[in-house]
Amino acid sequence: MAINKSKVAIGFIVAGVLMLTFGLIFLIVGPAIMKDQITKNTMIDPKNEMSYTMWKDIPVPFYMSVYFFHILNPKELLKGEKPMVEQRGPYVYRKRCQKDNITFHPNNTVSYREYRKYFFEPAMSNGTESDFVTIPNMLVLGAAVMMENLPFAVRLMISATFKTFNEGPFLNKTVGELMWGYDSGLVDFLNTYLPGMLPSSGKFGLFAEFNNSNTGLFTIFTGKDDIRKVHKVDSWNGLTELNYWRTPQCNMINGTAGQMWPPFMTKESTLPFYSPDACRSMDLVYQRPGEMHGIPLYRYVAPKTLFANGTDYSPNEGFCPCRQSGLLNVSSCRHNSPVFISHPHFFNADPVLLDYVQGLSPSEENHGLFIDIHPQTGVPLNVAIRLQLNLYMKRVSGITETGKISEVVMPMIWFEESGYIDGPILKTFHTSLVVLPAVMEYMQYGFISLGLATIIIAALVHYKVKKSRTNTANISTEVEKTGKNKLDGSAASEGNTSTSSEERDTLLPDKTD
Repeated sequence: MAINKSKVAIGFIVAGVLMLTFGLIFLIVGPAIMKDQITKNTMIDPKNEMSYTMWKDIPVPFYMSVYFFHILNPKELLKGEKPMVEQRGPYVYRKRCQKDNITFHPNNTVSYREYRKYFFEPAMSNGTESDFVTIPNMLVLGAAVMMENLPFAVRLMISATFKTFNEGPFLNKTVGELMWGYDSGLVDFLNTYLPGMLPSSGKFGLFAEFNNSNTGLFTIFTGKDDIRKVHKVDSWNGLTELNYWRTPQCNMINGTAGQMWPPFMTKESTLPFYSPDACRSMDLVYQRPGEMHGIPLYRYVAPKTLFANGTDYSPNEGFCPCRQSGLLNVSSCRHNSPVFISHPHFFNADPVLLDYVQGLSPSEENHGLFIDIHPQTGVPLNVAIRLQLNLYMKRVSGITETGKISEVVMPMIWFEESGYIDGPILKTFHTSLVVLPAVMEYMQYGFISLGLATIIIAALVHYKVKKSRTNTANISTEVEKTGKNKLDGSAASEGNTSTSSEERDTLLPDKTD
């Protein structure tokens, strides 16, 4: 049976048109399908197994690296000389976070408490928790500044109390004691007779209230009614605004709880989050694009205005009383103790702060905080939150423990909370958010290219077949015409021959005669 090439070519043209149409439709609706899938998978819903698990029990290992500023010249410092410090560490702790008391509400919000525990990692640390470090004694030097406006007799009595409990201006204790608490007769005395004055009712330590504790009752939006609101804080401990600061703007609780953000971010988007530890909302800004294991990301960093004082940046006036730019006064949420938060080594701060202390060397690479985020989903891929705890110190008359200490903002420790997606989670993330979208994109352009190629080739084949048939038909017509002419000529010849015979018969005599 002969194949009809023309019909086959037309069939391929139809198939090419269908592929081209499918590719164009896929090109139009493909992004919408992906957006819909991302929307469904990023809202907080127990049905979304992977994203809900990531939110509930963060599978990524987080670490807190702590660096101490060991004072090299404590005696000279008491005489009014410039403090000299040496950075010790890091002392690395694995951070375990788990959400509990999860309760969904009818208004598309969910409440929870997130509990955190810290586990020392000797292999990752530069030293052990048994290392001795010398830092300022917050109970003495902090209290001295808090009491400087009290009557002189009261200050003398406070100084006598310090001496009674053998509390000096500096502490020389182990890292473990400074981190998680140490026994102090003064602490016991204050907790007994002045309850509530100290943040902890047990041992006194810089991170004593962090371990085995929660960050408060968060209520955040699930994103079911509006994906743009997912992870954003509705209230914290029942509050929709804070009362630590002097202006409504500074008391606002903005952004998320600092773990995930709404999807579909652009370079114009910012990264707002509320930090209970910093007692305020913070907003990071876009710096540059990047890539991590083939996954596209946006890097967000702290703007220079984050810890600027009210003089340099008027919206921060509400966080005052302020000192130099680069310091956040958190005394209002830290029992009025003269404590300031900054970037490590006073990075992005007023240079005068560096002049007051020897041994600091700020750099963006080592001391700038950043969050690398996947813009399509709002999921952080790599995080490094770096903050420094500082104590404002000065000589206070009547409190002899302060000696002749010069007025200085003294760095005590800085810490980095870091983590990045790795292992099976990274592979799943890469497959879902990089490989599948790429396959879909290749498929849509593949269908368009294949459809166009099929149409063009089939059209050429159809044209050649049609042209070939036309040429064959023309040749057949010519052949038929030529054959007919030959037949006509033969017939005429036969006619002439016949006539001549008749004439010849007429002219010849009859043989019978």
